[in-house]
Amino acid sequence: MNLPMVRIILVVACAIGFESAHAQAGDKPAPHPGVDFVLDRTQTHTKFSSTIPPAITVPSGSVIEVYTHEATGGQLTIESTTAELAAVDMGRVHTLAGPVYVEGALPGDVLAVTLLEIEPGNWGWMGIMLGLGLLADEFPEPALTTFSLDHGIEFAPGIHVPLSPFAGVMGVAPASSEQLSTIPPRANGGNMDDPSMVAGTTVYFPVFVKGALFSIGDTHAVQGYGEVSGTAVEAPMRVVYKVRVVKGGMPMQEPQYETDSYYATTGVATTLEEAVKSATRYMMDYLVHTHGLSRQQAYMLCSIAGDLRIAEVVDGPNKLVTMHMPKSIFTENP
Repeated sequence: MNLPMVRIILVVACAIGFESAHAQAGDKPAPHPGVDFVLDRTQTHTKFSSTIPPAITVPSGSVIEVYTHEATGGQLTIESTTAELAAVDMGRVHTLAGPVYVEGALPGDVLAVTLLEIEPGNWGWMGIMLGLGLLADEFPEPALTTFSLDHGIEFAPGIHVPLSPFAGVMGVAPASSEQLSTIPPRANGGNMDDPSMVAGTTVYFPVFVKGALFSIGDTHAVQGYGEVSGTAVEAPMRVVYKVRVVKGGMPMQEPQYETDSYYATTGVATTLEEAVKSATRYMMDYLVHTHGLSRQQAYMLCSIAGDLRIAEVVDGPNKLVTMHMPKSIFTENP
């Protein structure tokens, strides 16, 4: 499918999909069955800080539905040009839905966020932005491509990429009053850009401030591990998630997550080597705490069963690496 055909299909699709139904600022979507609270696209922020007031306050156990912008906060559309991408206001990038104040969450607790549904809108974009990406010095010209998301992505003739939507940014507020950029990942989560965090995943965040102040955004229709060009297929989405406060569990310094198939730890650092070491140490801590292994045993098990993955390498100054441990190797439940 060539690019002009993609644009024609997208204009028609946006007219009938959920994206157009709630595109106007101030429109309040009706909650889906089983949803307790809804955040629309006006209830957003673009920094991480303990001083940002919550958009809503919810009890632990609540199910929340949010509608996100694509990565530029609504600056791009299906008709946008490469020149418009080059002129994007970076101060409006990563408009995050939230923050959500979760009652009962205190520093030292863990906030469990279960991703229930992640539904892309009808269009998405990816591109090359000047100064962004692993090989930024080799690509001095910007580029922009848009896609219809109705049936996966026709990247080029003969190349079809299936969708695997997830949120690139998820995080709680840091214990800082400074207005921190959302670009790098940190101990509070943030721009983790981890393609494994799809629907069905539960992500665990250490709580640093009262109420946790959880936010989500930067939604991606699909992305490879590493996000080497600096963008995924960036798309607006509808996300439904459940929050739960965990008290008295395993101490946690950085986010961790699990699915039915594996448990995963994350490591954030300014170098890949240090990020790898952190992810490994956190997995060892998990194995010692949850499965009763000695530290030596945990270290050796990480070597034969742990699966290291580079989640992202382009959101300086930090990199994010994960280690996955398959649950199938454990014949007894902890």
